[in-house]
Amino acid sequence: MIPIRSISYPIVIGLRLIGIWPKSSYEIIVRFIWVIIMMCAQIFQYRYIINHIGFNNLADLIDSVSTTLPYSLLCFKLISFWTKRKIFENILISMYHDWTNAFAADFTVDDMIKKTELAYYYSNLIMGIYATAVFMYVGVYLELSHHDQGNQSNLSPELLVKMDLPFRYDKSPIYEYVFIVQFIQLFFIASSIAVLDALIITLIFHIGGQIEILHKTLKNISIKDEKPESFRIIIKSLIDRHYRIIVGSEYIESLFSYIALIQLICNTLVICCIGFLIVVALNSNLKLLIRILFFYIAITLEAFIFSIAGEYLSNKSLSVSISAYESPWYLLSPKNRSVMILLMVRSQRRLTITAGKFMDLSMQGFANSKLIADTAYEFLWYNMNPNESRLLIPIILRAQRGFTFTFGKFATLSMESFTAIMKASGSYMSVLLAMT
Repeated sequence: MIPIRSISYPIVIGLRLIGIWPKSSYEIIVRFIWVIIMMCAQIFQYRYIINHIGFNNLADLIDSVSTTLPYSLLCFKLISFWTKRKIFENILISMYHDWTNAFAADFTVDDMIKKTELAYYYSNLIMGIYATAVFMYVGVYLELSHHDQGNQSNLSPELLVKMDLPFRYDKSPIYEYVFIVQFIQLFFIASSIAVLDALIITLIFHIGGQIEILHKTLKNISIKDEKPESFRIIIKSLIDRHYRIIVGSEYIESLFSYIALIQLICNTLVICCIGFLIVVALNSNLKLLIRILFFYIAITLEAFIFSIAGEYLSNKSLSVSISAYESPWYLLSPKNRSVMILLMVRSQRRLTITAGKFMDLSMQGFANSKLIADTAYEFLWYNMNPNESRLLIPIILRAQRGFTFTFGKFATLSMESFTAIMKASGSYMSVLLAMT
């Protein structure tokens, strides 16, 4: 019952390798291996940070913090997915049923395929960016290490990922072995982060595809050919589809809410750390700056993905009520009209992803949530007879509240929240530049 069509094979393989894909082979063993790997890496990383706290080499300390936090964030993501595996399985089952219903109604298959292809494209793009960032990071590191050792032959080699290991690693071939292990570990860490980022994009595109199918069905409603009972069945199927969309978005919200909260906190800290390193690198060498910039792009991409996902979901969900309102519902019989009004009323609630149940991740927030209310109010409802105008009042009232995608129920995930983070990091870098 697992829908392979909706999720690309690279994502499925990645989810299997990190023990998230339901009922995969050796799931417990895979999780145990990841626990050992991440626990050892985090212990050695935080030992390095604790032992190097001070102002003697602040750039080195900040560099180690900026590479340690993504590891910690991945640990939180893995634990969250492992403990909420039932929610993720319900999401996959819901997607499977959506595909089954799409094949039953041929006109919806093309819409779902288009969204799936779009999700495949962006998933591959995300994973490609992370892979490029890793290889650029390692390539520049090797070049800098070779240059430093050429100038100072007695200089102790640095590790690819800063750790305080319990043994000496500065002699060959121990150093080479440690480097290879760290490179493999870094590649798998970056790949896992990319897979989880691509997953949320895929899920959001799937929800968006279901909303577009709902729009298409509403536009194809024909009053002239209406048969009371059959038309009532069509309207009820629309309500059922909209209900499944709401349930699906709530599953995504439950799965990613606290992940989004920790994500934005960590990304803000990492962006500030990298901003400091960029300012330092401006006065040192270009190669170090290139290494940092690719890492900066990858980290910024994470915050952008969650923000754009919240914006896309919120905007798509708000458009359902507009499509329902633009359909000729007012020409229906009173019995069928009441069913359509139910759909319009239910579609006023904006779908959201929250950050820890604290903040919605949506783009225009209050302004967007007022859009449908303004449209309904500007309609000549006051010229209708009292019985008909009364039907529009619930729409005007319920449209005051919008769908949101929040991180941790704390703030809205949107381009606005993403821009706020970038402005804060930009101000931070401006202060650093002014100080240098």
